[in-house]
Order: sequence, then structure tokens, then C-alpha cells
Amino acid sequence: MSWRPTYRSSKFRNVYGKVANREHCFDGIPITKNVHDNHFCAVNSKFLAVVTESAGGGSFIVIPVSQSGRLDSHHPKVCGHQGNVLDIKWNPFFENIVASCSEDTSVRIWEIPDGGLRRNMMEAVLELYGHSRRVGLVEWHPTSSGILFSAGYDYKILIWNLEIGEPVKMIDCHTDVILSMSFNTDGSLLATSCKDKMLRVIEPRSGRVLQQASYKNHRVNRVVFLGNMKRLLTTGVSRWNTRQIALWDQEDLSMPIVEEDIDGLSGLLFPFYDADTQMLYLAGKGDGNIRYFEITTEKPYIQYLMEFRSPAPQKGLGVMPKHGLDVAACEVFRFYKLVTLKGLIEPISMIVPRRSDTYQEDIYPMTSGTEPALSASEWLSGINRGKRSVFMFKTDPVLMSLKEGYHRPNQLVFKAPVKEKKSAVVNGIDLLENVPPRTENELLRMFFRQQDELRRLKEELTTKDVRIRQLELELNNLKNSQTPSFL
Repeated sequence: MSWRPTYRSSKFRNVYGKVANREHCFDGIPITKNVHDNHFCAVNSKFLAVVTESAGGGSFIVIPVSQSGRLDSHHPKVCGHQGNVLDIKWNPFFENIVASCSEDTSVRIWEIPDGGLRRNMMEAVLELYGHSRRVGLVEWHPTSSGILFSAGYDYKILIWNLEIGEPVKMIDCHTDVILSMSFNTDGSLLATSCKDKMLRVIEPRSGRVLQQASYKNHRVNRVVFLGNMKRLLTTGVSRWNTRQIALWDQEDLSMPIVEEDIDGLSGLLFPFYDADTQMLYLAGKGDGNIRYFEITTEKPYIQYLMEFRSPAPQKGLGVMPKHGLDVAACEVFRFYKLVTLKGLIEPISMIVPRRSDTYQEDIYPMTSGTEPALSASEWLSGINRGKRSVFMFKTDPVLMSLKEGYHRPNQLVFKAPVKEKKSAVVNGIDLLENVPPRTENELLRMFFRQQDELRRLKEELTTKDVRIRQLELELNNLKNSQTPSFL
């Protein structure tokens, strides 16, 4: 990459990465060997969830963040899925609630007890069926407590209202597999990258595509919103097959504002953006290093800062929310790095070196808190609690300060709806009508059930035909008996 030598003063110029001591790492974890391009890891201030290798279905483990060290080989798992788990995400407002999606076409919501699991968890709080093929991505809405987005290999994005446990909207503007989803700060816009090489900005409540573009010099793989800067950043591949990043104006995707080549490696680049410090982190799948940059609204827009290097390749990375960081150590970001070959998860802290022990307000502005701004029904109805835009309602997230540390427990309680077995109809389409069988045995069972059903319907039809003929004869006899005689 052609790093610009121009000097620019920045408080983050000397940020460095620090790997946790061995006793603070998580060892002995059977990390999944699935080649799906995802992180397979999710973290919050209470728990660390990791997708694991398993036979006969999909599973993931949940470990309290405070219980580091070597994992017991018989540690209980969350193992209710019938197919491999492809993505997991913690609810940003209920820290015991985690969503998972799988090759079995389902999305499931799990409630983890305080202190972690004591036995295998098989029953989910909610089982959500609506996709006709495997589900590769799940994403929680950033300001609403009960809205979940899922993207499947059926090229559709479903919006789930967890207050009723059903899909309420289907976004079907994509023509191929959806690779990534990202929300802006208030959740009023959704950006997606797709295998059809298109970058889209969507208004999620209406499903309307506001902007879309395909740029031949930059094939998009991943996209992330850059906070309130009205910018998008994408990672991808140039026409010469070099890894590349591009900066876009969200209101005009005709051409990127700037493109920068990274290197010639082939691993997928994952972008992570910290809106509080305006820092961008780039981590390649299979790489051992993490590059970080500062994003500005003026040229050169993307300023290279430093690079964290490690010999161990990473399969995926989990990110700790802001309220779980060590403020006293001036920690501004924390990764949880999955090292498959060693069965190891390493915490990597990004630290701003400061001599003073006092609270550093300049690097810890007000950040997104743990209280939702809206409920699911309020967001869906379009209630406005912020500034109203020409195109959509905006609902700013509830902010919190990290000065006093994060000690106040969340008083919210997640209540799962009681669901009856019925069809899922969105936009007049029954999403469960054509759900395919997942295994060959299930296909055979479905075939024989259909044969029995056809045989039963034929017998019922024959019986009704006989009954109809009998009724016709009785009706004729009745008419004949009532005909007057003129003899």
C-alpha cells in the first residue's frame, strides 16, 4: 500500500496491541473447521461464545469472560441445531441473549443463565423458521431491543419481530448470496455487500434500495458504516487481485472517494470500525497481523497508524463492547482472536499509552449504552424520537459514559412469545411452504408421507364421489315422487 509520508498529529499515533498473558487466554477449545467466511465468535461483557467442531449437528460453547484458562473437555454446549452453526451474535441490550443461525435453515434465540451453562442446552427460547435455504448471517438492530435481521442463501433478508416471534418484513432485492450487513448509528439505514458484486444502501423498514453500485475496479466483499460520517468503507479485491479498501459516500455510490491497495495476499479482509475514536482495524483471515488506521473527513481520509503483528494465523475475531473495556489501562478496543491450530483464543488489547492514571475523557466520549431507544413495535411503526429526515424516521441510540465504570445491571427482562405452529406469511408469501428437507433420510420420510397423503386423498375422493352419486339418485327419486299424476 502506498502509505502517505505526510505528518499528521493524532492522539492515536502510538496505539499498540498487547496480547493477554497465557493464564488470561482460553485454551483447549475445539474451534470449528468450517470454511464459511465468518468470525465464529461473539463477545460481550459477560460471556464469550465460540462455534465448535461437532458431529451430527451444530453447536457452540459459552464461557464466562472471567473464567479464562484451559477448558474442560466435557464443558457443556449449546447444541440444538441440526446443521452447522454459521453465525452467532449477542443481543446488545440483553447480555444473556444470543442469536444463532445454521445450515438447518433456522435462526434460534438462546437465553444463557448467569454464571454460564451447567449442562448441554438443547431447547431454544425461540426457533425462527422462514428461510428456504441455510442462514449465513444474523445481525441485531442497534437501537431497537427486539428486532433481528437474518440473511440466507435464498438471497433474502428477513426482519424478525421477537416480541411476537415472527418475520414482519422480507427484503428480496438481492440476486445472489448476501456477504455482509452493516447498520448506521441509529439503524435507519442498512448497507449490504453481495456476491453479485453490488453494494447497496437500503431503508430497512420499507425495503427500498436508496443507492446501489457495482464498480469494476473494486469487487466488494465486506462493508461497514463509518458512524455518523455518512461514509461507507468496503474491503475487497482490485481488478489485479490485490486486497483493497475503498471509501464511499453513502448518498452517491457511483464512484469511491478513495481506494487504497493493501497487499497481494488472498485471505478475506474483515473491517472493524470504532466510531468513538474513528479508528479502522483491518484483519485478514489467515493473517497474523492487524492493521489500524484513522478515518477523517478531509484528505487523505484514511491515515495509516500502525500494525499489530503475530505469528499465529487468525480464523476469526470477536470484539468486546465498549462498556467491557479496561478504562484504567486506556484500552480503546479488544479483540478475541481464534487460533484454530492451537485451540486457543487470545485477547488482544489496543491501548493508547498515557502517563496519567486519571480518566482520559478525550479517548472515551459518550458511547452506545445498554438500553434500547425503542421497542420492536415502536421501530416498526416508525415512531420518531430524534430528528426526522426526508426519507425516514431517525432514533438516536441511548448513550452512556464510561467514567464511573460499568456496574449498573440492566433491569430489562427478555420475554419470549408463546408461539403456535403456523405458517410464516410475509408479503403474501408463505415462507415455510417450500422449505427443503435437510438430509436424505428426511427426504425419504417426506416422500413416503406424501405418498400416504395422496393415497388417503384418493380414497377420500372416491368415497365422496360415491356419496355424491347416492345423493343424486335420492334427489331424482324425491323429484319423481313429488311429480303429480294426470291419469
